[in-house]
Amino acid sequence: VQLIESGGQWVQAGDSLRLSCAVSGGTFRHYAMGWFRQPPGKEREFVAAITWKGGATMYSDSVKERFAIARDNAKNTGYLVMISAKIEDTAVYYCAALSSPVAVTSTPEVWGQGTQVTVSS
Repeated sequence: VQLIESGGQWVQAGDSLRLSCAVSGGTFRHYAMGWFRQPPGKEREFVAAITWKGGATMYSDSVKERFAIARDNAKNTGYLVMISAKIEDTAVYYCAALSSPVAVTSTPEVWGQGTQVTVSS
């Protein structure tokens, strides 16, 4: 399975943005999906995850109430909607297929190449 992120761009603080993760070469519904990010000079960190049916989601405290994760299994695509972007949201954002379809805390198994989001004041 391959994952390709898109939608990253430069935005101003307070703007909204939607990232997409297109999945090919596999069955998307077999995986839970996660979004992670790596800010400049920092380690990669967890952002959000969703089970294969979308019945369960999880968010990091730093994005809770501002970000929303979603998926469309018919389109083999996952999404991360960012609302009220902050400067500290600047990072390379990665989507990942998680090893268990029903566990938002399962291990990332396949990574995308990442998409850059830059938030300025």
